[in-house]
Amino acid sequence: MTASDLQLNSDSQRSTPPSRSRGPFNSIKIAVQESRHDDLVGLEEHASMLTLFVLCHGMLQLAQLLVSGYLKSSISTIERRYGFSSQKSGILASFNEVGNIVLIVFVSFFGSRVHRPRFIGGGALVVSLAALIMAMPHFISGPYQYTDHISESKDDDSGLCQLESSFQSTLSNHSCTQQESHSQQGVFPLLLLGQLLLGIGGVPIQPFGISYIDDYASKRNSPLYLGILLAVTSIGPAFGFMMGSFMLRFYVDIDKMSKDQIGLERGDPRWVGAWWLGFLVAASFLFLTSLPYLFFPRQMPKEENGGDVTEPRAEEEKKPLPDPVQELTLTQFLKSFPRIALRTLRNPIYLLVVLAQVHLAAMVAGLATFMAKFIERQFTQTASFSNMMIGGVSIPLAVLGIVLGGALMRRLSMSTRGSALMCTAAILMCMLTALPLLLLGCSTQSVTGVYPTTQKGSLGCKAGCSCPTETFNPVCGSDGVEFISPCHAGCMTKVQDNNTIKVLNYTNCGCINGSHALPGTCGSNCEHLLLPFMVLSALTCFIASFSQTPSYMMILRTVKTEDKSFAVGVQYMLFRMLAFLPAPVLYGIAIDTTCILWGKKCGRNTSCHYYNMDLFRQRFLGLQVLFVCGAFICFLLSLLILRHRAGQQGQQAGQRYTVVNGVKSPDNNTASKELQRMPA
Repeated sequence: MTASDLQLNSDSQRSTPPSRSRGPFNSIKIAVQESRHDDLVGLEEHASMLTLFVLCHGMLQLAQLLVSGYLKSSISTIERRYGFSSQKSGILASFNEVGNIVLIVFVSFFGSRVHRPRFIGGGALVVSLAALIMAMPHFISGPYQYTDHISESKDDDSGLCQLESSFQSTLSNHSCTQQESHSQQGVFPLLLLGQLLLGIGGVPIQPFGISYIDDYASKRNSPLYLGILLAVTSIGPAFGFMMGSFMLRFYVDIDKMSKDQIGLERGDPRWVGAWWLGFLVAASFLFLTSLPYLFFPRQMPKEENGGDVTEPRAEEEKKPLPDPVQELTLTQFLKSFPRIALRTLRNPIYLLVVLAQVHLAAMVAGLATFMAKFIERQFTQTASFSNMMIGGVSIPLAVLGIVLGGALMRRLSMSTRGSALMCTAAILMCMLTALPLLLLGCSTQSVTGVYPTTQKGSLGCKAGCSCPTETFNPVCGSDGVEFISPCHAGCMTKVQDNNTIKVLNYTNCGCINGSHALPGTCGSNCEHLLLPFMVLSALTCFIASFSQTPSYMMILRTVKTEDKSFAVGVQYMLFRMLAFLPAPVLYGIAIDTTCILWGKKCGRNTSCHYYNMDLFRQRFLGLQVLFVCGAFICFLLSLLILRHRAGQQGQQAGQRYTVVNGVKSPDNNTASKELQRMPA
């Protein structure tokens, strides 16, 4: 064997890996590494599952608040369709709080005792069912029959001045006995049932969702997740109003008749939009967003601060302290809740701040329910346009104010007293922008036989026309005077469109100087004041929303740590009991007191046809100013109490010093103690 061959053999032996690398211990090590890799992959899947949960919960809260906002946007349309008073509409708008108040107390008790994702999904399915029930009155009722309804016949002279009208009264009585006595009477209870289920189903959605995310999200990601949910919560009602603006452009019976058979224009005061269509869309959206919750686990690994997920062993080592609420039985919880609630309410700062928030919440609840109706009546706008103003202008500016208020508070690192000062200043500025709104408006338009009341004796021109007492088909005369109907204007003939059944003009009108009239109301001639009103109204919402974040921080900083969950629960309960439940009813009663002509159908009052616009504006916006003043007083008192406490603490601290030549210096006892603490 040559030397070169020996060199090659030695090189080949060196290149061969050692046999010990393939031993049994190395195989075990590789298996452990592969197992750990699989565990990390599984933990990453859990992290993505938590992100998916946040996304799903954001979509679900958007769908839930979409229903609430859409109901507010269509409440005046439902009122006109079924002849409800504003008080009745207020009861309907706030009835979901009944189911919510009854069950919200138990949310704190159940906490993590139950499978929270499945409870959230079940609640979402109940809300979806509630939305379907809300749309059901449209399908059990007959077509919308407004007064002086025009049939498909071109020779129909109903609503005009006629000497013989016995056939009209017979037809009216026939529709009353057969239609109104059955389907119409069940509409309001059915809507109340839908609202009740809406409140019950919404109980677990937000509290369980937020607590589930907070339990398993890292400290770094938790604010981001909760901020996303808060943003969605804020824009949800805006989407509801925008959807209402779109849906109310379609006629209510669009599914029952063709476009050519619709005899009304959107500007007609008798127009009713497709209010039911949005509830069907929202119900479908809710159903789809509820399904993923049935597949989320009851528990999942917790994220680390870096955003990764902790391993199960590390998670066991970092178990959080047990929640004392979860250690109580249901009986113990119910017994302790009133005691802790009273103890929390004895805190003057907490009580004053919550009362201030209640005033603001009552204002928001009333304005959200009836502001669209106010714009529609005061400035002669359609329901669709009014909802677009609220959903596209007022609510987004309010959301922006909340965000900027929180950013300003963080920027200045405000203390509790600084937060009280910020809230007081914001509400004071809000008062200054809300007061001029009382002056932006016009008086009631002149309606012959209705307003002014001195005209009631000057209707001899229509004598012998035999106008039905329940008729309501406003026309605007060529002289600018409005009449309840063509019959009341003494009109004998009408001109219709050749392709549709819409009326273009009424002629031979004995009570009008120009002898002709156009269908629809003359309006309030207040359109030029709409822009300044919306600017001031949106500015008021923007400024008032600055107080939301600092007021919440005042509550969290002035209660004991162990009572924070109870304090927040009591806060939301007071919101519902003192603001969201009674405020829409109170606003509705105030609006009803300004009505000067109620609609009549089958011998009973229906919705209001004409309001005294001066009283409407003064009482509706006056309630807004009243609630703002109440919030200002509460915030001001809390600021004074905090300043008084700070002064007392300063005096107590000042007693430990002596003044020598105008300079504070520690007294002898304090100085001796400090010397004793110094090292030798």
